[in-house]
Amino acid sequence: MIRTLLKCVGEYRRVSVLTPLFTALEVLMEVLIPFIMASIIDKGIEAGNSTMVYAYGALMLVLAFFSLYFGVMAGRYGAEASSGFAANLREGMYENIQTFAFSNIDRFSTAGLVTRMTTDVMNMQVAYQMSLRIAVRSPLMLVCSLCMCFVINRRLSLIFLAAILVLSIALALIMSRAVRFYEQVFDKYDELNGGIQENVSAIRVVKAFVREEYEDEKFKKAADNLYRLFVRAEGLLALNNPVMMLVVYGCMIGLSWFGAHYIVIGDLTTGELTSMFSYVMGVLMSLMMLSMVFVILTMSAASGRRIAEVLEEKTDMTNPEEPVREISDGSIDFNHVAFSYKQGSGEETLRDINLHIDSGETIGIIGGTGCGKTSLVNLVSRLYDADKGQVLVGGRDVCSYDMEVLRNQVAVVLQKNVLFSGTILDNLRWGKEDATEEECREACRQACADEFIEQLPDKYHSWIEQGGANVSGGQKQRLCIARALLKKPKVLILDDSTSAVDTATDSRIRKAFGEQIPGTTKLIIAQRISSVQDADRILVMEDGQISGFDTHERLLESNQIYREIYDTQMNGGGDFDHAASPENQTEREV
Repeated sequence: MIRTLLKCVGEYRRVSVLTPLFTALEVLMEVLIPFIMASIIDKGIEAGNSTMVYAYGALMLVLAFFSLYFGVMAGRYGAEASSGFAANLREGMYENIQTFAFSNIDRFSTAGLVTRMTTDVMNMQVAYQMSLRIAVRSPLMLVCSLCMCFVINRRLSLIFLAAILVLSIALALIMSRAVRFYEQVFDKYDELNGGIQENVSAIRVVKAFVREEYEDEKFKKAADNLYRLFVRAEGLLALNNPVMMLVVYGCMIGLSWFGAHYIVIGDLTTGELTSMFSYVMGVLMSLMMLSMVFVILTMSAASGRRIAEVLEEKTDMTNPEEPVREISDGSIDFNHVAFSYKQGSGEETLRDINLHIDSGETIGIIGGTGCGKTSLVNLVSRLYDADKGQVLVGGRDVCSYDMEVLRNQVAVVLQKNVLFSGTILDNLRWGKEDATEEECREACRQACADEFIEQLPDKYHSWIEQGGANVSGGQKQRLCIARALLKKPKVLILDDSTSAVDTATDSRIRKAFGEQIPGTTKLIIAQRISSVQDADRILVMEDGQISGFDTHERLLESNQIYREIYDTQMNGGGDFDHAASPENQTEREV
């Protein structure tokens, strides 16, 4: 884990080395200042020698100036190093996520990934900065202060050792309990972020069903869980300060009592006792800072593990050593294909799929919810890999192709349509980055999207909000279809992508496909019989298997499942494109 994280230091190695170096020099200056102050008192003030006061005073000013300079430089370089480290962590995770297959993404929740790239990275940034500064400064200050105390008076320095022992035991007990609470915090962060994401993305549904109060209570519960954990952890850490102050004041009383005795008998000077008071604060503050570093590092260890999980995750799909970079045609074959979302679980989504589709064919795919329609087409564009058997496009196994080439030639309009913030042209050019405006217009005409675009004030330069919030579901679907058509693919997959479009428009889109892209193989998943009945052949799915694969007319004769779907839709009031049955029409009129 540590090696994975440290790779992200990258170009900030230089400032990461300079930060502890300047911190060490800052500590050295601070340790020398009390020693010089003792000389001012003993050799200048008590001796009545103003020359020595001025000389040592000037030296103190020089040391203070250098201490300030080294501290500023350490802070500057520390901020640069930690901020750069955090930026590299975010970029590293984001870049790796872009390589993930769908199966990789399924292992992480969206809320979990957001927490890793925000809260966890922030924890690592703070921990890295503390490691470069406080984790260097505190032990160094502790050791140097102790050494100076032993140089001044060995017997009196034993008070420091006793104080360090007491404070260390107390802090260890406090930290060990507080850390357990902090380790639970990150799971609660995921839960909280998951609730926020779900609520915001589904805010229209929440309002439509008047569930605001329920969502408020759910969020309050998650926030309260997080609140209670933080209160318990911070409540324990609050004991640090009184314990430290007790030890500090105990040290001061001990130093005053024994120090006065040593001054009387001549074993200690007033200046040396004064400097020891400064060193005792340095020693005990160092211990306090080390305890905080320990807490931060413990918290960041949990964050670091979560970040490393994302950075070390390897995509389940890779290009072959010598990938094929050209697809000859749009023919598709499934040879004894089996697939499950969790390999080894025994729950197969697709079982023994055997299928051949000629290039240029229009294939309708229909079946009940959860029968495997989407899983089937996801294998064609290699969004998932089959567990058994082979999926071929253009006569070659999809695993033999360069994935970018394959996905450019197998265009998919997914079930859940997504648009990005930008103009309509910006969104369309996701299909083809260098597409001209005329190419975009032509794709929109084929997808029947030009009808509503031409009515907009800015037409193709109209702004689309994030997620396509300012266009209707049908408009969004048509834009997504146009975006896919810009690829000029050999295979076009429409995964229930006209469900929000009225059937008249759906019919025009299918007609345009037949006229404009006759050589493209078209796989159309639909719930409506009217969307697939004119297809060359129709694939009927049931429980992860092929129930029938033939023309509309033959399936009506030979396939019971297809006939039941047809009867339900046609005799149940019509499918918009068709007139209702006479019996139902009479009932409506009555």
